[in-house]
Amino acid sequence: MSVAVVRTPAEYEERLRTYLFERAEEVRAVRVGEKEVSERAAIVAAYSDLFSREQLDALRSAEAEAGRIVFEGEEMPLRTAQAMLAVLPEYARRQALGDLHGDASAGFNEGRRELIAAEDELAADLSGIADPIERNEEEKGISIRDLEARLRKASEESTQPFGVLRDRWFERLLGPERDEIPASYHMSYMRRLSPLEATYTKERSVEVCMDTLSRLGFDLANDDKIRLDLEDRPQKSPRACVIASDAPNVVHLITRAQGGLHDYQAFLHEAGHALHYAGCDPELPYTFRNLSRDHALTEIYSFILESISREPGWHAEYFGLSDEEAQTNAEATTFLEALLYRRYAAKLGFELEFWGRFGEDGGTPDGYSERLGEATGIFYRPDGFLADMDGGFYSADYLRAWIRSAQLREHLLKDVGEDWWRSPETGERLRALFREGTQPASEEIAARIGFDPLDTKPLVSELSE
Repeated sequence: MSVAVVRTPAEYEERLRTYLFERAEEVRAVRVGEKEVSERAAIVAAYSDLFSREQLDALRSAEAEAGRIVFEGEEMPLRTAQAMLAVLPEYARRQALGDLHGDASAGFNEGRRELIAAEDELAADLSGIADPIERNEEEKGISIRDLEARLRKASEESTQPFGVLRDRWFERLLGPERDEIPASYHMSYMRRLSPLEATYTKERSVEVCMDTLSRLGFDLANDDKIRLDLEDRPQKSPRACVIASDAPNVVHLITRAQGGLHDYQAFLHEAGHALHYAGCDPELPYTFRNLSRDHALTEIYSFILESISREPGWHAEYFGLSDEEAQTNAEATTFLEALLYRRYAAKLGFELEFWGRFGEDGGTPDGYSERLGEATGIFYRPDGFLADMDGGFYSADYLRAWIRSAQLREHLLKDVGEDWWRSPETGERLRALFREGTQPASEEIAARIGFDPLDTKPLVSELSE
């Protein structure tokens, strides 16, 4: 078995330069008639190490470690600053740290632009489809433009109730000293629901989430396929994730509790991924165990488990709250869900515009800050657009999962009942879906439970609760 070559950023840049030169010369030779048959495929194969998962992860890690800032006399990497933004209680200090983080992050924009341009060129070569929107639509088997139009309509339909929730929870979460339009630096702090931190302590997050899942019939503590990394290490990223190294046999679930309800939501969300990959049929071909044409399918299962945190009964049962208190705290999670949904719907609209003009202008922030600001009531720096750019229209996958998860929840409410979130029957239904691995498309799941793939009525209902 060959070992993947991982280069330093400087080495990578030099090899990338050589690759792009050879490929450009090959294109020229064919165009001018010096050669009849293009050997671009051979060139791509020869430089495939440039685009390995290991190499791209190494570049991202190098980027995170390279950027350092000084805040209140302390030097720290950007990753540490990002984690600190979630826990700083003072609005003004978060604003100051956010400005420093944003300035340092923007310094990587040219490198980000070069990387996505190289990835786009490679994808065009391999697929034979030059237009990035058409290419991703072909890969996902959907119309991204139709999806965006329907999601925009759903945002409009839920604008009025979102405005009520936003005014109420901005006041409670950010306090009276907040700016009229707060900056996105405060998003991670809001997502922790910090004023409720005393209720949702980080010490109980694993215990509560494990028990929540056990009620559905999932025993993570004794699942030898899922390897839990729950330690709180200083250099560990605060962003929870799942790495399916070899589904279904080796699946890593990684979280880092910081305090607040978001710890519980992140654990349940990532558990959805882990249970999906660890629950797939081991007899499936490798493609349907570890690979997928998009990520909308696995996000359905993450979203449905995370949505348990929006059930008032869950808050009452695990945290000893009165019905009124439980309802209020569940409302807070609905606010955050609506906020994130509207952000992603606006982001998808921007990304369609970005890639639609990419061939002409090379990628500009035009419309990024305006679109997201109008949708959320939060200020997003224009120069943050590239750091916010996910590859392969991942935002579309998230949004498809939002639609599907709401449909699935409505289906479970109808078939299983109000207690779907603590019923073993729900677990059995999910387990049957997990066994299929990554084979079905998200849209196939919609058909099975009796919904049109673009039916957003259940989603609008959830966001308006």
